[in-house]
Amino acid sequence: QLQLVESGGGLQQTGDSLNLSCAASGRGFHTYMLGWFRQAPGKERELVVSISWRGTVTYYKDSVKGRFTISRDNDKKMMYLQMNDLNPEDSAVYYCVAGPSINNMKYWGKGTLVTVSS
Repeated sequence: QLQLVESGGGLQQTGDSLNLSCAASGRGFHTYMLGWFRQAPGKERELVVSISWRGTVTYYKDSVKGRFTISRDNDKKMMYLQMNDLNPEDSAVYYCVAGPSINNMKYWGKGTLVTVSS
């Protein structure tokens, strides 16, 4: 079992930067793929970024490439999402996820709200 807790969300203005954190407790963190999903009001949940267990393979949704950076620290059981040049389309609840693969993200945090005003 793994428990995930997000932090760092808030209200930002267009062009601002924000760093989200995900703290994990439990076993197996270092063996899991990690990622961030987001869900905006009235929209489907979508995968934004992911990172392999060793941190060597990453995926970025096209709209965030060059602006967002995912990283992980297996020793600290932490994952981070650095978000730069935010825009209103980035407004959503961001969820920290973990699991054996992209299609099997077994563990979810409760989410942290990011709001970007124009």
